Amino acid sequence: MAKMKENCHVLLVTFPSQGQINPSLQFAKRLIKLGVNVTFSTSLSALNCMSNNLSSIKGLTFAPFSDGYDNGYPNVGKSLDEYREFYASFIALGSEFVSEIFADRAKEGRPFSRIIYTTVLSWVGIVAKRLNAPATLLWIQPATLLDLYYYYFTSYKDAFKNCPDEDKSLEIPGLPFLVSIREIPSFLLSSDGLMDWLIQTMKEHVELINSESNEIVLVNTFDALEFEALRAIKNVNMVGIGPLVPSSFLDGKNPSDTSHGGDLRQRSKDYMEWLNAKPNASVVYVAFGSYSELPKQMMEEIAQGLIGSERPFLWVINGEKPMENLSCKEELEKQGKIVSWCSQVEVLQHPSLGCFLTHCGWNSTLESLVFGIPVVACPLWTDQGCNSTLIQDIWKTGVRVNANEEGVEGAEFKRCIEIVMGDGKEGEELRKKAKKWRDLAKDAMKEDGSSNENLKAYVDEILNHA
Repeated sequence: MAKMKENCHVLLVTFPSQGQINPSLQFAKRLIKLGVNVTFSTSLSALNCMSNNLSSIKGLTFAPFSDGYDNGYPNVGKSLDEYREFYASFIALGSEFVSEIFADRAKEGRPFSRIIYTTVLSWVGIVAKRLNAPATLLWIQPATLLDLYYYYFTSYKDAFKNCPDEDKSLEIPGLPFLVSIREIPSFLLSSDGLMDWLIQTMKEHVELINSESNEIVLVNTFDALEFEALRAIKNVNMVGIGPLVPSSFLDGKNPSDTSHGGDLRQRSKDYMEWLNAKPNASVVYVAFGSYSELPKQMMEEIAQGLIGSERPFLWVINGEKPMENLSCKEELEKQGKIVSWCSQVEVLQHPSLGCFLTHCGWNSTLESLVFGIPVVACPLWTDQGCNSTLIQDIWKTGVRVNANEEGVEGAEFKRCIEIVMGDGKEGEELRKKAKKWRDLAKDAMKEDGSSNENLKAYVDEILNHA
């Protein structure tokens, strides 16, 4: 590796959600190990919730900004209109902050070498162009999904619009499956206007990528996992630098790096002791992300499926009284454990885990691969349908639940859990594939692994010459 340019320093801007903060913090830690100083920027309200142990990381500083919701987000997420209002405020105040901190550092004679920003923060890329500042997108969803967005907003838009029919599919260069309505992010096909802000954001990402020749995009994936998807767009240089998971679970270079370190919620207690008392590969872990409030009926069906499986489970449910409206509360309490928050990487590495019932957000998907845990896939929206197809049809590490007009029934959850955890040939093959991808994920992060080499090359060739 070439000698690091003195005072190489990047500004890393991320969206204030758990799903973005976690991979961004791991990315920052990996840059720091390569000699790059990182200023981590997100909203003040999010930073105030994060754990304090991050302050001890040498080379990492924090520069929070107000998004207009400094006392928290009491209404955000209750409706899409309120979320849209939040994002407008986030863009306006964030743009002003990024412009000011970049200019101030330059005036002080210690300029940032580059601005790096995450998915849905296209406005940061726009601000960087206005400032004539070098910038890089850190894409924290699969490369396959960036391909989908790219083709949707360029040469395939009309073809995508014909996909809402269940029996139609679309072949896209470099994608490992025929695209149907199940894989297209739901908001792209929405006609109610509530998600226009998100559609515009993704369109801006594509426009920014196209505004430069051979634009580099860093992607939280690895070569073996998405080899063709990383190379599907000819004028874009997508570089796999993941999985962005704590070092102790991958390369082992930093045994103390056992968590992302940026939890926005306080963890529940005693769940590890509960897991310690369970037999190997016996527990179903159920989690649907940090902000997903499931409809009451879906909660009920999941509960019935878990009870029908007769297996111990650890279920993460958001909210103050998560089981209040469930008809089978007493049975659930006897069979499993319900918590409001936990360290997912800590749980997934536990030997008692046998199955992960998940919404298939990208972080959860990657973490299931890193720990070799087979999946019951129950996608809700955005990238999750695409991720579910990759899990079931391409990587073959899980099964996807089938929904009817009313949703997914308890019997279907039970059926899928039994497939994944049962003694049959299908379950055996899923577990075998999960272990295969676990080994490949670890290989990518070894000293000579593809992701480690890719990130070192980015630092040498881009940051070191900024």
